[in-house]
Amino acid sequence: MPTNDSRSLHSFIARHVVDIPRSGIRDFFDIVSTMKDVISLGIGEPDFDTPWHVREFTVFALEHGATHYTSNMGLLELRRAIALYVEKTFRASYDPEKEILITVGVSEALDLALRALLNPGDEVLYHEPCYVSYRADVVLAHGRPLTVETRRDNDFRLTRAMLERQATPRTKLLLLNFPNNPTGATLRKEDLEEIAAFARERDLLVITDEIYAELTHDGEHTSIASLPGMKERTIFLHGFSKAWAMTGFRLGYACAPPELTEAMMKVHQYTMLCAPTMSQKAAIEALTKPETDVKVMADEYRRRRNLLVRGFEDIGLPCSRPGGAFYAFPSIGHLGISSRDFALKLLEEEKVAVVPGTAFGACGEGFVRCAYATSMDNLQEAMKRMGRFVKRLKNS
Repeated sequence: MPTNDSRSLHSFIARHVVDIPRSGIRDFFDIVSTMKDVISLGIGEPDFDTPWHVREFTVFALEHGATHYTSNMGLLELRRAIALYVEKTFRASYDPEKEILITVGVSEALDLALRALLNPGDEVLYHEPCYVSYRADVVLAHGRPLTVETRRDNDFRLTRAMLERQATPRTKLLLLNFPNNPTGATLRKEDLEEIAAFARERDLLVITDEIYAELTHDGEHTSIASLPGMKERTIFLHGFSKAWAMTGFRLGYACAPPELTEAMMKVHQYTMLCAPTMSQKAAIEALTKPETDVKVMADEYRRRRNLLVRGFEDIGLPCSRPGGAFYAFPSIGHLGISSRDFALKLLEEEKVAVVPGTAFGACGEGFVRCAYATSMDNLQEAMKRMGRFVKRLKNS
């Protein structure tokens, strides 16, 4: 027990950690977890189980002793399979021996990239609304986050002009995520070409999180790493959680020039050592027939997207049409209620869980995130309940 003249335990915590808020998603779903019969449009996790052949192969691998450490870089067999997949799917070629690092999810890959590259005070440009960890990860790596706000009237797209307004001489990195969580926004190739030119002219490194790339609903996904002069200055992040429904396997990877991969590996070897061996084995199996497994799920997400967008139109919630991922980001600002109060009241009165837009940055006020990673029946019922709720708000 501390004595009266001892410092409080709180005073021992690093200042940059004290200042980081708890995740707005997790805080909200602590409340959801105490309730029954809730239709959740909240957690960004596929409702599909991992494909059966991947599960079966994982059991097989465990039974045959896949329980030991691998190389820090990851199994070479997996890195070779990833190199083939990335070249075919994203049109970017990487050396599996020197330019691919296997990580514990894309979250670790992002953390490694930031910690390996940032000196205290280096600036990172990133766009909001965005995944909840981006700003926190930059701060934890002692960087300075520079927010670029995207807007519904532009379908939450990012443009060179928006980046130009925020960049300074201390800006070092540009962090991208398209298709986007939480808005479902995508970028056209011409958008990316302008952003790539900006990065080259400013001599910026780019970190691109393309975990939802296979879940592009409209048109063809383009990776910025595939554009001229960009592979040399880009860290490409991807993984198996979303498109293959392998969230619990916690497996991702980073592709980058050898010097950057080596820097990330140094941090990785002293923190994680290596990604789980059985997960790496499972990923090798997942890549044996990715088109079949991924297409079935992607087609279903597209059907759900269409249902949800029509539903929001019917109940009077303006919503940009998500071009990818499995999120919709309808506007509730015209209802005279904050995003958090809307989400709490909807949960209390109709037992539908959505995430307040402010969980994804201050410019998310006036929106809520709705994940359509749940069944059509659940989505239809959720729309009925939300329709009743919105009608009461309009009449109050």
